Amino acid sequence: MLRTDKEYQEAVARLEAQKQRLLQYERELHAMGLSDDQVQRAMAPQWSFHAQLVDEVDSYEGLKRGEFNALKNFEGLGRLLIALRIYKGFTQSELAQKLGIDASQVSRDERHEYHGITVERASRILDAMGVELRSSVAA
Repeated sequence: MLRTDKEYQEAVARLEAQKQRLLQYERELHAMGLSDDQVQRAMAPQWSFHAQLVDEVDSYEGLKRGEFNALKNFEGLGRLLIALRIYKGFTQSELAQKLGIDASQVSRDERHEYHGITVERASRILDAMGVELRSSVAA
């Protein structure tokens, strides 16, 4: 999961460079006389890795547009907090400042997707971002 604009920009740059390398490698394999099927099998793992990076970039762009996954029984709360920070346009440092903590703490928390976070702490983070989280119960 991309968590910062810097990571996003680096991923976009990697994507373009990677795509060019993959296309060049594909041309080289064809020049060696391999069939289309052989080239496809040889390239499948690299294209799969490329597709994963495309998905990460697309996901980050979706978060910037406010596209979030629904929570069920608070599963994914940490990812949602990260997504909301991205959507609201806060850097990790800006969120840390609003919370009165060191930026390295926010970075650590996000790296571990806020594992074990308390409801009280999640509430403070949401308040700091000016977000109200609403839930419903289905019994």
